[in-house]
Amino acid sequence: MNAKKSSARKGILVLLLVALLGGAYFAWEPIKGFWFPAVPSELADPYVCIPTGATFDEVVQILKKNGFVRDEVNFRWLAEQMKYRKDKMRSGRFKIEPGWTNRQLIQHLRTGEQAPVKVVLNNERLLEEVAGKVSRFIESDSLALLQVFRDKNFLREIGYTEETLISAFIPNTYEMYWNTDPKGFVNKMIKEHTAFWDKNNRRAKAQAQGLTEKEAYTLASIVERETNANSEKATIAGVYLNRLKIGMKLQADPTSVFATRDFGTRRVTEYHTSFDSPYNTYVYKGLPPGPISMASIPSLDAVLNPEKHNYLYFCAKPDESGTHAFAETFAAHKVNAERFQSYVRLHRKL
Repeated sequence: MNAKKSSARKGILVLLLVALLGGAYFAWEPIKGFWFPAVPSELADPYVCIPTGATFDEVVQILKKNGFVRDEVNFRWLAEQMKYRKDKMRSGRFKIEPGWTNRQLIQHLRTGEQAPVKVVLNNERLLEEVAGKVSRFIESDSLALLQVFRDKNFLREIGYTEETLISAFIPNTYEMYWNTDPKGFVNKMIKEHTAFWDKNNRRAKAQAQGLTEKEAYTLASIVERETNANSEKATIAGVYLNRLKIGMKLQADPTSVFATRDFGTRRVTEYHTSFDSPYNTYVYKGLPPGPISMASIPSLDAVLNPEKHNYLYFCAKPDESGTHAFAETFAAHKVNAERFQSYVRLHRKL
């Protein structure tokens, strides 16, 4: 009997030991995730984007897929304890540090600062192009952006139309959050637009030329498409302002190209200049209804600080500089134009 009792006691002790070890193991796992590194020490990409409306399970899968969570059970347990799990998870773009504990990871995703993105805008012509470009940097897709760009009620609220909205966008690099929604993006651009016009007495300069902000931007967009040489933009702006002052048609080639949407053309023809569109300044006097593209800061400042002269005409120089020859009279302009045509004919034969 003694031997049997001794054996039974040993068996009970073994079971107790196993239970204790098991309990210690399960107690150790959460502690390990709380105090010890859980995020790998090396990360291929330290940024994670949590989409708007993502569920907790979707967030876990995103974190796993990107290598930030290795022990899903531990992460889920601690997330529950820290009340990170919500019906609507916090969205955004976050930078994760290598070697973080699960506690640090969860705390950062729950309340930490977002990592902003840099949205780069160049000289897009159309709202569709702006939407496509912006969607590369933020969560919203191009369709959602374009719907807001064309929302007449929203545009009326912010003082724009579909034709003039592009004047709110000035080529630059802008910092914003990845989960900025379409209206938030437009409002950000208007804020930056206002900051631009607040500097260097720009509003007063536009008024001195007889232009509103939107009109100045529209003229600047024409200058933008006429030349890549910043050195002659103020001269070209002066030509167009001279034409406006005497009621002469602007006859700007870029407006006829915009009107036809024939952006791939290398030569403006009668088809372009005779195309019936309010944007075609060969057909209609004055400025078009809105910009024909985004306008860079040098083009905008060229319109606000135009060169004072009597030129009414310009054409390409007979060389490869990409710059222009200017003239005060049509007779002088014809001479410049013939020189350029002769140069073109000569180089076609070579």
